Amino acid sequence: MNLIKRITLLMGLTISLFSTAGFAQDLSEAAIAERIAPVGSVYLDGEIMTAQQEPTEPAGPRSGEKIYNTYCVACHGSGVLGAPKKGDADAWQPRIAQGAETLLKHALEGFNSMPAKGTCGDCSEQEIVSTIAFLTNGL
Repeated sequence: MNLIKRITLLMGLTISLFSTAGFAQDLSEAAIAERIAPVGSVYLDGEIMTAQQEPTEPAGPRSGEKIYNTYCVACHGSGVLGAPKKGDADAWQPRIAQGAETLLKHALEGFNSMPAKGTCGDCSEQEIVSTIAFLTNGL
């Protein structure tokens, strides 16, 4: 019986201690605003120019060389999955013989293992034409 009284007394003291802690808080508007103020801010890429960012490129079509080096070199640089390598006249001759329209059609729509636009989804038709010219230059 003595143990039950002690446990009950301990629980009563604990409850009263924690219940009065809520009354001790500052309920002024300034204190509330400070407690709920954001601890950080959200940054969306491109919203703020930082020192590490490169200046944006000028608007307009990209060069065939830039597109080749960004999107095409992975396959056409090494000949992956039968892609004709840049500068390999023997591999390009049968394709060039089909005509510029066929080369453009295959580049835009994809052909065999090559995806449409060679993974450059945002390339314009003119940019694809300049990339084909870059790939076949001198052949």
